[in-house]
Amino acid sequence: MPLAALSQDALRIATFAAPLSRDGPGLLLRDILDGDDPQVRATQRIVDAAVPDILLLTDFDHDRGLAALRAFNARLERPFAHVFALAGNAGLATGLDMDGNGRLGEPRDAQGYGRFRGDGGLALLTRQPVLEGQVRDFTKLPWPDLPGAVLPETADGPFPSAEAQAAGRLSSTSHWVVPLRLGDGKTLTLLAYSATPPVFDGPEDRNGLRNRDELRLWVRLLAGDLGPVPEPPLVLLGNTNLDPADGDGFRRAMARMLDHPLLQDPKPASAGGAANPSPGHSGDPALDTADWDEAGPGNLRVSYVLPSRDLTVTGAGVFWPAPGSPQADLLGADGRAAGPHRIVWVDVRR
Repeated sequence: MPLAALSQDALRIATFAAPLSRDGPGLLLRDILDGDDPQVRATQRIVDAAVPDILLLTDFDHDRGLAALRAFNARLERPFAHVFALAGNAGLATGLDMDGNGRLGEPRDAQGYGRFRGDGGLALLTRQPVLEGQVRDFTKLPWPDLPGAVLPETADGPFPSAEAQAAGRLSSTSHWVVPLRLGDGKTLTLLAYSATPPVFDGPEDRNGLRNRDELRLWVRLLAGDLGPVPEPPLVLLGNTNLDPADGDGFRRAMARMLDHPLLQDPKPASAGGAANPSPGHSGDPALDTADWDEAGPGNLRVSYVLPSRDLTVTGAGVFWPAPGSPQADLLGADGRAAGPHRIVWVDVRR
C-alpha cells in the first residue's frame, strides 16, 4: 500500500541511496531491461510505495543518453514526467596517484571513487519540468578553490602530493543546483549531491576532510561566496554520509547544517528505525536512514531532505516499516532487498 496521497498544493520530495551501480558500464541498463534483478525490482517497489513527486537517486550509474534512467523510470507504476542527470566525477580518470598508495589507475585514483566513468552517479526524477538552462553545476570545482577549504597534510607536506591536490575536484560525485518550474509559475530549487564516506583512508583523513568540505560547499554557496545565492524556496537533499551524533566524520559539521538559519530539519522518522537502535549510539534511532551491520558503523542518519524555512512542511518520514507491518516485506527478509539505505521523504506545501 502506498503512502497517503497528497493534496494538489503539496509536493513529496525524496532521496534514496539505493545501490543501483554495477561493475561496469551498461550493466545496470541490462539488469533493468531484464526485469528480474531483485535489487532493481525492490527499489522500484519502494519508490512506488513512497509515491514521491521529486526523487533524487544518489547511487545510479550514469550513461550519456540516460538510457538506464529512462528504462528505470518506465518500469515504475507511476513514471515521472521528467528525468535529469549530468556526468559526475565518479570514475573520471586523473592519471595521478590520488590516494597515495604508489599505484595508478585504480578506482580511488579517479576524481571520485569509481570503477568506470559514470559509476554511482546522481539521477533526478521529477514531475515538475527542470529549467535546464538555469542549472548550475559545481561538480568541476577544484577542492582548493572552496573558500576555507582544509586539504590533507602529512609531515611530508600536501597529501598525496601538491600535484594531486591542485588537480583534485571537491565533489566525489556531483553538486547540482537544479531549479524546477512549478505549476503556479513559481520555481523550487534543489541543492542535490552525494558525499564521499568519511572513512577508507589513513591518518591524513583525506576522505573525512573532503566529506566535510563537500557539505561546506553548500554553506559557502548560501553565504554568497560561490556566486549568486539561490533564491528560496529551495531544498537541500542527498546522501551526506554523515550523522550529526554517531559514526565517523566531522559530525559537528552536519549538526551545524541542520541548524542553518535558511533551512529547517523536519526530522523524518520511522517505526522500523526506532525498533532497531544501535548499541552505544546517542542519536535518535527513529531518525536513522541506513541499516548497517553492528560490527561496522551500525545504523546512522546519513540521507537528508532539508527544505528552506519559507516552505510549510506537512509531513515527513523514512520508509522503514516496523517489523511485521504489511510494508515491511518490501525491504526483504533481511531488510536489505534494496540495500541498507532507506528512502527519505518530506512533504511541503508550495
